[in-house]
Amino acid sequence: MDNKMFCYQCEQTAGCGGCTGAAGVCGKTADVAKLQDELTGALVTLARGIHEAPEVGTDTWRMMIEGLFATVTNVDFNEKTLRKRIAQVHKETERLCGQGDDYSMENVWNAQEDIRSLKSLILFGVRGMAAYTHHSLVLGYTDEEVNRFFARALYVVGEDWGMDQLLPVVMEVGEKNLKCMALLDKANTESYGTPVPVTVPLTVEKGPFIVISGHDLHDLKLLLEQTEGKGINIYTHGEMLPAHGYPELKKYSHLKGNFGTAWQNQQKEFLDIPAPVLFTTNCLMPPKKNYADRVFTTAVVSYPEMIHIGEDKDFTPVIEKALELGGYPEDKAFTGINGGSTVTTGFAHGTVLGLADQVIEAVKNGKIRHFFLVGGCDGARPGRNYYTEFVKLTPSDTVVLTLACGKYRFNDLDLGTIEGLPRLMDIGQCNDAYSAIQIALALAEAFGCSVNELPLSMVLSWYEQKAVCILLTLLYLGIKNIRLGPTLPAFISPNVLDYLMENYGIAPITTPEEDLKQILG
Repeated sequence: MDNKMFCYQCEQTAGCGGCTGAAGVCGKTADVAKLQDELTGALVTLARGIHEAPEVGTDTWRMMIEGLFATVTNVDFNEKTLRKRIAQVHKETERLCGQGDDYSMENVWNAQEDIRSLKSLILFGVRGMAAYTHHSLVLGYTDEEVNRFFARALYVVGEDWGMDQLLPVVMEVGEKNLKCMALLDKANTESYGTPVPVTVPLTVEKGPFIVISGHDLHDLKLLLEQTEGKGINIYTHGEMLPAHGYPELKKYSHLKGNFGTAWQNQQKEFLDIPAPVLFTTNCLMPPKKNYADRVFTTAVVSYPEMIHIGEDKDFTPVIEKALELGGYPEDKAFTGINGGSTVTTGFAHGTVLGLADQVIEAVKNGKIRHFFLVGGCDGARPGRNYYTEFVKLTPSDTVVLTLACGKYRFNDLDLGTIEGLPRLMDIGQCNDAYSAIQIALALAEAFGCSVNELPLSMVLSWYEQKAVCILLTLLYLGIKNIRLGPTLPAFISPNVLDYLMENYGIAPITTPEEDLKQILG
């Protein structure tokens, strides 16, 4: 491929085919894209070394996990940090087995389209897995089987395998990601308690405040500890919203509410913000000059010239910036996309399954006709208003489960209740798809049927690589008839798409009216 870059891993890739110019739609430059490919190629070579090594230490696994996480969309835009990671991987490879030539990702991008498609599913899937594994890792939770699979998957990416050999590995990504999400669920609940339903205001109180974005609850906990008693309020943004449901986080009185909506709106929502913003994981967009001086990064997130909080997790620069900027002089009321002033969260599987008898009874007596899981990543491509309209059109005897940042399209709507149960239940972050799976499996057991026989339909939106590994987990579990949008992945070849449609019934969304008609009859 004679392009300045080639990247087609996210939903918003240029022309629904691939970013090939001087910069990607996400904002990363061609040079950054090439360095991410170099890092991936270096990790493939490291994986080959691990394949031959009898023992591998925790530092090696952490290097591989963080390296993969750094190549997820909207994480690392910094050539300097990427070059540093590449050098570290080279050093570790040399230690394990002697330095070999880095694998060239051109071998993947230029492969026959079905091979390229399957290898992309494997690679993008483990990149998403790496994000979830990293969240567990910082809390001290690891799994050797999951770690080993990262090396196995990367090893396979570098091998000259056919479709029959690659397809089982694609499904194995789904299997191992389920194990990965279960580990993270355990890490979060044992660290912060079982989430409880909570109503979260969108109003920002007067005075100094900090907005925290991304997904890392550990960073939020540390920030809450370091700001306690300093007259600084903390507001979540994007995928951090579910933090309000965790008892060990919500006990901090200065965790006040939620600022803004989904990640793709930050360039307009952060304009003139009189407060710093801390990005803990992915979902960073290139900051506008108007607020660039108040954006901070930590962990694997990096952007040129942005102040980075290192491994010591000393948030003093963020705190000082909050005090300097001072916040709003008076309380400032904001609304969600649909004009609502509050949102709810905290309906993880621990809570929902605690209401199982009530839910089952409501289904048996005809009060609940159907469940919809409407969730996934949000994005800026036209057509995502589909999800707002779909939820608005769901009948009053149906329940909408949601998760991830796609919920900002509709989570400020008041859908009412059924027998005291809210019709809209936010399960949590994208990784909390594990909760959704546990709810579905429990309902299937209660009704003595398979998940596919439940009155449950999944209408999903996707953007980046974490959505890929979740989709593969659903397929691994045999869940069928998933509707996916707003577009189908560019890296899915026609033959692979035919396979998924024939065996799993995956279909693109159409219109809310038509899809509801087909689902409900």
